[in-house]
Amino acid sequence: MAEPNYSVSLGRIISEFGLEELNHIPGAHDILVKSSDINRPGLQLAGFFEYFGSDRIQLIGNVEMAYLGNLSSEERYASLYTFFSRETPCIILARSKEPFPEMYEVAAEFGRPLLRTAEETSRFASYLIYYLNVELAQRCTKHGVLVEVYGEGILMLGESGVGKSETALELVKRGHRLVADDVVEIRKVSNKTLVGSSPDIIRHFIEIRGIGILDVKNLYGVGSVKMTESINLIVNMELWDTKKQYDRLGINDEFTEILGLKIPSLIIPVRPGRNLAIIIEVAAMNHRQKKMGYNAAKVLNQRVMREIERNSLNNVEQE
Repeated sequence: MAEPNYSVSLGRIISEFGLEELNHIPGAHDILVKSSDINRPGLQLAGFFEYFGSDRIQLIGNVEMAYLGNLSSEERYASLYTFFSRETPCIILARSKEPFPEMYEVAAEFGRPLLRTAEETSRFASYLIYYLNVELAQRCTKHGVLVEVYGEGILMLGESGVGKSETALELVKRGHRLVADDVVEIRKVSNKTLVGSSPDIIRHFIEIRGIGILDVKNLYGVGSVKMTESINLIVNMELWDTKKQYDRLGINDEFTEILGLKIPSLIIPVRPGRNLAIIIEVAAMNHRQKKMGYNAAKVLNQRVMREIERNSLNNVEQE
């Protein structure tokens, strides 16, 4: 099954980065950008178009402008004519560079949006690539709750009524932050990172059975919520099953796969009397310790094994 093609409109990019529109192209804001890569067209302005990614946003900086400035008007027009004839989403000038008259001419002829930013070329390229990676990322939705606890993104999954929202509300009261309740939109922004957020329509709202819908941002302040967060740990919450054996040591790492990435995960059994908020806090801190190279379960296991080995040696010596 082919992966869906995601896109972002040029109008959104213009609004997001406050780009200056240097010419008026009808329908420019509706142009769809489908590639998260951008191109510095130095080679193309020199006439080399092999492997040229025409679906990418074209970014022109000091180097390209200096090259064009060294050409005669006729040579510059010929170079820009060939370049602008390729169907690209737009051309962006960095560092508030003033376009050559030939740029306006060929941009109008081929209907290419000509934009400008005051940012440095490399810095703007980094911002734009990151933005496009997020907007065009492979994605899915999960029924769950995403919170930030001690800097760790914790995705709580489980059946309806298991206590995810109540746990999230208690965590917010304890100074942590809510990202999404009920529906979590997950995007694969790199080969190592998943980022979760809430759909716009329900952002910062939380549902508590018996009370109804709560606006967490208005109740607890803007410091209690966050727009997006990387997913570092998945907590699967389930009602306590007395017939099931739960992991009591945590020596073996468990993972849950989402969008092809394996995310560390835990199964937390739920029953009356368990303070789930504290358990989630401890899980977040313990996960941070593991990332820093310390695993309490393995340290304890090593101590136990050394003690067993020491006792075995003592028994042999006594015999």
